[in-house]
Amino acid sequence: MDMGQAAKSARTVVISGVPDGVLNDDVMSDILVIHFQKTKNNGGDVEEVKYPTREKGVAYITFEDQEVVESVLQKKEHRLEDRRLPRYYLLKVTPYCENVFSSVTSVLDMSLFKDKFVLEDLIQELKTKSTALSFGSLQPNGHISVQGSFPAIKWLRDFLLLKAKSLSEDKNEESKSHQKPKRRLQKRRLTREMNNFVRDAEGEKQVVVLDTDIYHYMKCFSKELFANTDVVISHVIDGDITTLHLQKGRSRSDAGQVLRVKEKIENQSIKLHNSLRKERISLERCTRDKKKYRAVCENVKSRHPDVLDIHYDTHIDVIGSSSAVFEFTQEVNKKIQSLFQNR
Repeated sequence: MDMGQAAKSARTVVISGVPDGVLNDDVMSDILVIHFQKTKNNGGDVEEVKYPTREKGVAYITFEDQEVVESVLQKKEHRLEDRRLPRYYLLKVTPYCENVFSSVTSVLDMSLFKDKFVLEDLIQELKTKSTALSFGSLQPNGHISVQGSFPAIKWLRDFLLLKAKSLSEDKNEESKSHQKPKRRLQKRRLTREMNNFVRDAEGEKQVVVLDTDIYHYMKCFSKELFANTDVVISHVIDGDITTLHLQKGRSRSDAGQVLRVKEKIENQSIKLHNSLRKERISLERCTRDKKKYRAVCENVKSRHPDVLDIHYDTHIDVIGSSSAVFEFTQEVNKKIQSLFQNR
């Protein structure tokens, strides 16, 4: 995450309990801005309001000053009142838990495009089209490192494949007999890469790279994606990255089934990457009481069925929607604190 986005996240709160369907969305957004700008509500200047969102009755408010966030959170009760509303509504205000899923670093070989494009211009085009990606320096051999989220890297892959395909289908290219040796070499390499891509797309084996946390969440809440008996899925977990290997199961199964399952997993991964958040509960001070933490988490989870808690030796990762993650960790910490006080 770049510094600008991190700073914005620190100035953002999650608003739950927004009355849904009572007023026009634009009107409701204005009412939220008015409420959180008022001094009596510990508010301040609002930079941005996002409503509606993917979650029903949830809005995101970004303030111009981070100190306002702390002030707003200190107010015990937020009553949303306005003459346009039939009654007042109690709002729940929680900090915005930023998406902390790992990013991917890839090294691209841009030399494939050397004879058709000025590489610096092509890279500038990529930077303009996807500001979510971070590019390194272009090396003399045409290699360049790129860092970004899984969805952004996937977009980059698809974009470059289209570029490569357009080169291979160029009807106005010179005949092979008049091509320079270097150009013929590039053409052969391009044809080989595209043929490999086509075979991979139509063949019986596929590979999907996922964020490990998202993989665990999918395994828990999207079991149907991995329950297809026609496709055998194995996985290799390497820290923050999990690689899935998909291949035909039954001898008579359709080879295209493998590709269809891969696309479903990739699409679900993108949706989860955009909606899930992760919070971490440290166990450094109470490593001897990990069993109590696990028991407490099981108890709290009954009220948050869509939250996934993953237990490690030194910490617990809590994954779910922003508001659910915050509420879950708050309840767990309160219960643990109460247990220690009653000793």
